[in-house]
Amino acid sequence: MSEIKTIGVAGSGTMGAGIAIVAARAGFRTIVYDTRQEALDRSRKQTEAFFAKSVQRGKLTQDQVDEIMNNLTGTTELSGMAACDLVIDAVFEDLRVKHDLFGKLNAVCPEHTIFASNTSTLSITEIAGGSGRDDRFVGMHFCLPAQLMKLVEMSPGLNTSEQTFAKAWAACEAMGQKPVRTKDNPGFILNYFLVPYNNDAIRLVEAGVASPADIDLAIKQGLGYPMGPLELLDLIGLDTQLLLCDALHGITNEPRAACPPLVRRMIAAGHLGRKSGRGFYTYDGNGMFGA
Repeated sequence: MSEIKTIGVAGSGTMGAGIAIVAARAGFRTIVYDTRQEALDRSRKQTEAFFAKSVQRGKLTQDQVDEIMNNLTGTTELSGMAACDLVIDAVFEDLRVKHDLFGKLNAVCPEHTIFASNTSTLSITEIAGGSGRDDRFVGMHFCLPAQLMKLVEMSPGLNTSEQTFAKAWAACEAMGQKPVRTKDNPGFILNYFLVPYNNDAIRLVEAGVASPADIDLAIKQGLGYPMGPLELLDLIGLDTQLLLCDALHGITNEPRAACPPLVRRMIAAGHLGRKSGRGFYTYDGNGMFGA
């Protein structure tokens, strides 16, 4: 049984909102931190829409949704994280940003609080080195969209204690997720394959080999994938793909991990994917995936 009762999520973007849903839905008191109130408000509105769909589809009752939403609160004050037994970072894939966040969290959170990072490319050991508590730090990489996917890559840093890892693992299982243990290695399992694969699909579009829709259709029909790579990139966000590429390529120098020029042009044009209403496809509204 998990010793963790209150979970904090730092960042209320696509991934942070999804992780918060997972935690609150499992019965944990969940506190989401963001520096901007408008981001918290947008995240809560999307979360409410997601659960409204769950009620319509008969997956949850309205009473259950009301209880979940009562478990979920937001704050723009970092001091609000002091109530948490576990804090999961869901901010930008930038080592300096994460060091700054965890350094501040270390000053407000009690000694027992475990820190975790949802990073998908950066070294857990390196992030933990700026946290002030590298023995109580673990990697917890949720798959996108977190509110629908069960897999979590769990990665200890070099100084992570086995007690910390065991507590975080138990909390992950208590959230209804399926953890797998990975070495602190660039990209872990999923993004080791996924970042270059997505880049290859982007390069096919760049070269005019086929349209995004035809590439996605070929992958789904030929390989049995539920989602094509360009659909997935629109869900991830092209700005996030750039950060993933820069982080993974910077560590590995793998040519296929280098960001294709088309991504930078799309970002410059504001074509970020679902979040902006246009990426490789166009979208109506900015609701959460699965809502």
